[in-house]
Amino acid sequence: MSRLSELIASIKNKDPQMGVELENEFREHASRLAFGLNFERHRPEVVELPRRTVRKGDKVRKLSSRGEKTKSDPRVWIVKKISEVKNKKIASIEIVENKKVISEEVSVDDLVVIAEFRDYLYPGLVSTGKVEKGGDKPFHTVINGENYHVLKALTYSHRGKVDAIYIDPPYNTGAKDWKYNNDYVESEDIYRHSKWLAFMERRLKIAKELLNPEDSALIVAIDQNEVSRLHLLLEQTFPEARLEMVTSVINPRGKYRANNFARCEEYIFFLAFGKAAVQGEPDEDFSEGASILWRTFRRSDIASKRGNPKGGTAQFFPVYVSEEGKIEAIGEALPHGVPRSRAPKRPGCLPVFPIREDGTEMNWGLTVPAAKALLKKGYLRVGRHTPDKPQTWELSYLTSGRIADIEEGRAAVTGRNEDGSVIASYITHKVKMPTTTWNRPSHNAEVYGTELLKSLLGKKLFDFPKSLYAVEDALRIFIKNKPNALVVDFFSGSGTTAHAVMRLNKQDSGKRQCICITNNEVGIDEQKALQEKKLRPGDEDWEKWGICNYITKPRVEAAITGKTPDGKKIVGDYKFIDEFPMSDGFKENAEFFDLTYETSIAVSYNLAFTRIAPLLWMRAGSQGKRINSIPKSGYEVVESYGLLTDLDKATEFCKEIRKTESVRVAYIVTNDDRRFQIIIKRLPESVEPVRLYESYLKNFEITGGE
Repeated sequence: MSRLSELIASIKNKDPQMGVELENEFREHASRLAFGLNFERHRPEVVELPRRTVRKGDKVRKLSSRGEKTKSDPRVWIVKKISEVKNKKIASIEIVENKKVISEEVSVDDLVVIAEFRDYLYPGLVSTGKVEKGGDKPFHTVINGENYHVLKALTYSHRGKVDAIYIDPPYNTGAKDWKYNNDYVESEDIYRHSKWLAFMERRLKIAKELLNPEDSALIVAIDQNEVSRLHLLLEQTFPEARLEMVTSVINPRGKYRANNFARCEEYIFFLAFGKAAVQGEPDEDFSEGASILWRTFRRSDIASKRGNPKGGTAQFFPVYVSEEGKIEAIGEALPHGVPRSRAPKRPGCLPVFPIREDGTEMNWGLTVPAAKALLKKGYLRVGRHTPDKPQTWELSYLTSGRIADIEEGRAAVTGRNEDGSVIASYITHKVKMPTTTWNRPSHNAEVYGTELLKSLLGKKLFDFPKSLYAVEDALRIFIKNKPNALVVDFFSGSGTTAHAVMRLNKQDSGKRQCICITNNEVGIDEQKALQEKKLRPGDEDWEKWGICNYITKPRVEAAITGKTPDGKKIVGDYKFIDEFPMSDGFKENAEFFDLTYETSIAVSYNLAFTRIAPLLWMRAGSQGKRINSIPKSGYEVVESYGLLTDLDKATEFCKEIRKTESVRVAYIVTNDDRRFQIIIKRLPESVEPVRLYESYLKNFEITGGE
């Protein structure tokens, strides 16, 4: 190893950049586990930013001519100068190849800015619309941008604050369902699995920074293509988590695959951190208003036949039933070998024994004393008369669990039958612990994913949306008792997660909020049609067909307003647990943003404040008014936070903060740490002091540069 270190040092002297990259790769290989998941950590990803203005010093790529379907030049150029020639902006760009500098003059319109994941990132947000129906509730947010970069942005506003992350990442089917370095990964790519793992690992590592380590959960849905590799990746990335996998049936009929099994399920990984624990969920058989369930009194398993020691020796006895169908008495148990004809007679009654239709003598579900106690309370009853069968009356009873439901107040006795048995129904929802196999009608992705989305948007726009109720059930397991939970989905797709959080809020008047992250990728078929029209990414007529603008944002807005994008009332009802017309919508707020890329200089000199402002608002809880510009008075205080830009106004600022009890954060713009420390001593202990722009710039200098 020492020899390898010497060689790297030698290369560093000749080519510093290459030396650093080799050193990083060496460290990566040296740190790998001897056992476990080993894969190629492919070079840091590159993302194109078609709507970002080209600036001097930017990294760019040359685009192919409009109308051409060829890929853009993959080489990365540096913009050295931008000039204006005949009212057209021309960029002077350079690249070094084989130690030779190549220069070109290119129209700015034919360049696209690129960001490498090793670059420092200074993010901002620009609002692209909002919908408000939730009064003072916090806003759900939908952010359009490269999810890796948006996650980086959230490390400033939500580090360690997230209660649950739900993601449905690309399944890597080989059918061009995701991109790596701006190019679709196809089935023929021999590195497609390692690319997918590298892609996922980078994002999961940032997700780990966002989750509350003391009480949170990560939920990941996947299909068979990457389930085994994902399992190992999750174990390696989150060794401190408690991991469980659930098998979920999403297509009961199965998806046809030539010469293969028809696939009907996918898999959901649940990772619990800290004190997070799986919570019970509503039992559909024991929902509010449902009649309490009775169990057949005769034992059913053959091991419980009369005479079998495992089945009990004191549970074969006569139950005396009158001609009217009422239990008059319970006799004593007959020893094995004593025929039932030897049982004592009772006038006006028939002795009923537990006998199968084939004549096999079984046992009752209880002993004589226990049966007498249940009969006295009305928990044992007569059912159907069956004179042509060996057992002439059907008998049923309430098990200990159902009895506890009555006696502990979850179910109420509303009357009694003629034989004295109780009539009872549930007055509250009863919960049960979820199993590791989900086969629920509500999780059918076609009916409650595709068709439900079609109802919201008026037409089929998205091929594989999750069932709304499947996502709702998955989240409920961990945030049922967290009415103010923060949920993040960084593979948001059609926006199902935000919709599910709204459903949960309605059920208990919660104020949970969801941050949905998606890009504005245009489907591959749509891309071809748009290219024929000589359109390119970044053009308005291209971007409007992207998933964020065309599906995610309209879906979230439709769910809240109860109206389709063309203003019609949504037809249909929500089902299960909480049933009501979809046209009612939800009392929720949501705002939509595009991610922007700022410079550290613009941030330091207050030139980027309007784009930094949404991140400050989100850090304070995404609630109430937002301070969108530098206050002329030197300070401003709104519902959840305050901003001080003129330190001479610190006294008035602190007084205003103390008057506003809902303030969570105080942002103080200063380069003077001494004065910052003096001011924060005058703030309430419940208010988090944040120094701008030092905290913002340092955050991204630490998290960037990979």
